[in-house]
Amino acid sequence: MDKIKIIIDGKEITGKSGESILNIAAENGIEIPNLCHSKELENFGACGLCLVEAEGFSRLLRACSARAEDGMKIHTDSPRVKKARNAALELIMSDHEGDCIGPCSKNCPAHTDVQGYLKRIAEGKYSEAVRIIKEKIPIPASVGRICPHPCETECRRRFAEEPLSIAYLKAFAADMDLKSENPFKEELLEETGKSIAIIGGGPAGLSAAYRLRLIGHSVTIFDAMPEMGGMLRYGIPEYRLPKAVLKKETDAIKNLGVSFKNNVKIGKDIALKELQKKFDAVLVALGAWQDGKIYCKGENLCDVFGGTEFLRGVNCGKNPDIGKKVAVIGGGNTAMDACRTALRCGAEKVYVIYRRTREEAPAADAEITEAIEEGIEFKFLAAPEEIIGTNGKVKSIKLQIMELAEADSSGRRKPVPVEGKFESIEVDSVIKAVGQKCDLAGFEELELTEKGTVAAKAKTGETNLKGVFAAGDITNKGPSIAIEAIAEGNTVAKTINAYLCGVPFDFGEDAYSERKVSAKDYEHISKIPRIKMPLKTAEERKNTFDEVICGFTEERAKAEAKRCLECGCHDYTDCKLIRYARENRIDMRKFEGVKHNSFTERKLLLIERDQGKCMLCGLCVRVCEEKIGKGLLGFRGRGFKTAILPEFEHGEEIADCANCLECAKICPTGALKIIK
Repeated sequence: MDKIKIIIDGKEITGKSGESILNIAAENGIEIPNLCHSKELENFGACGLCLVEAEGFSRLLRACSARAEDGMKIHTDSPRVKKARNAALELIMSDHEGDCIGPCSKNCPAHTDVQGYLKRIAEGKYSEAVRIIKEKIPIPASVGRICPHPCETECRRRFAEEPLSIAYLKAFAADMDLKSENPFKEELLEETGKSIAIIGGGPAGLSAAYRLRLIGHSVTIFDAMPEMGGMLRYGIPEYRLPKAVLKKETDAIKNLGVSFKNNVKIGKDIALKELQKKFDAVLVALGAWQDGKIYCKGENLCDVFGGTEFLRGVNCGKNPDIGKKVAVIGGGNTAMDACRTALRCGAEKVYVIYRRTREEAPAADAEITEAIEEGIEFKFLAAPEEIIGTNGKVKSIKLQIMELAEADSSGRRKPVPVEGKFESIEVDSVIKAVGQKCDLAGFEELELTEKGTVAAKAKTGETNLKGVFAAGDITNKGPSIAIEAIAEGNTVAKTINAYLCGVPFDFGEDAYSERKVSAKDYEHISKIPRIKMPLKTAEERKNTFDEVICGFTEERAKAEAKRCLECGCHDYTDCKLIRYARENRIDMRKFEGVKHNSFTERKLLLIERDQGKCMLCGLCVRVCEEKIGKGLLGFRGRGFKTAILPEFEHGEEIADCANCLECAKICPTGALKIIK
């Protein structure tokens, strides 16, 4: 064949006369988006994504079928092409029904590949499970113990019986890896010569440090406390998170080459401006160490402690004198940690006072249950009216009895006082666990929000200072759970790397489709009870700071991991359809409406077909007929009811199918899954 020259997006390339534009582009390393093309098959042009604009042609050309001509000038990303390609993608996605990622991963702030690591745990491949987890969470043994697991809230197993024990399985895999002879070991990229200062060694700072160090940057963490870990180290009790476990994980980050500088307070030991001069970028990732106020008379008595202040003192080995009777104000996880810690510090009677009901308490329900088992008395629908003292010492607390009115703007029913109804209880101390805020002394140059947090761009962590970024509790909406801070640390690490490399911060949005399901869709699922994490008895727990969970055995962990329904698509990571949807930033729900009837079947024996993910490109039908010569798949129905279905009746044909699998290999969307 004669050689020809064409120009694609300003680049001159050569090809063979008579070849398609798509093939010539591919041979020269240029990708023109396509889903239904294969070099092994005749061109079909079903997907409509490979449209290009050629100068001198009035209409757009399908690059898979249009023959290149010498001297052609072709544009693959002109406004006209983009508009047509996006319309094609949006139409395909309008009839694409499947879970690209599992709802557990979607609801995890860090979007951890839950399905991936549960599968490895089920197979006994714990280091591989940890590798997957650490793509998002660098301290899995710690996080697995203390995370309130929003992932489990959305687990589809809840429609059959109960969600999987995802968080504890994460901790199990990490524990197994930590004590193995060949634990997972990260590989570092070459040194870049760039340096980053991270202020704060909590979840956000550690996560960002881990990501940036793996890329090859030099990272130094400055922290005001004696050890790294932030609120995980100083705000979480030992019985929930043993400090030895946390230290192993922070030491692993240090061993990657991250420099730890402890007992350094910004504004006192070193100024923010000095760090800006010394380092190429700075990340501010402070925790929320200041306790909120309850705004009642007597709050300033000497036996009134803040929740984080109290927990920090205990974790530092300086047990405050709280007396025998203690009242804890609040209904969140900090309140649960404080009340259970007070019991372990020698208190004989501990009350938790919360102005709403148990159902509305933000604390994990399991934490409330365990506290009640240990003897904590809860007073719901009560609020502190006055803390009464004598000679500066707390003697009692007067409570205003509350009731719930209509829902407020947040959707929660607002607690209001019951006029004239009060209760008084004798206490020796009060612990306030009603919220936290950050101490921003030394960071006066940073622009703040109305809430008093650092104003940072939501998707990048940029602050008003060039080269200074922020993540975690210190930013925008304020304190949240550890996994939220870790997610922000991951995001800002990506931004900092882009900043250091001089590339735009425009990372685009994740693209995915999601099935709408109900309990009816899971009626056929076998009922397998959740394997509960064994706990020490309340009597064993309440007088010691030893860890309360007993841990899973390997057998029980594997069995629990095998309960996973694998909701997410097996092909999501490599799916071209989703990659194009992400790159072109399409409106995934622009043409949302009635979809094809979605079902799965395994008539092909070693292949599971998901009709909801099928885009009717015909590649499977054609490869079976044109390449294999069998013709065992075919289109059935017309119009909107068209579906691709197996078309065979004899056993030998089924055997041929099982030995082939070419249709599954060529499928561009994950509609065909090899299950052997």
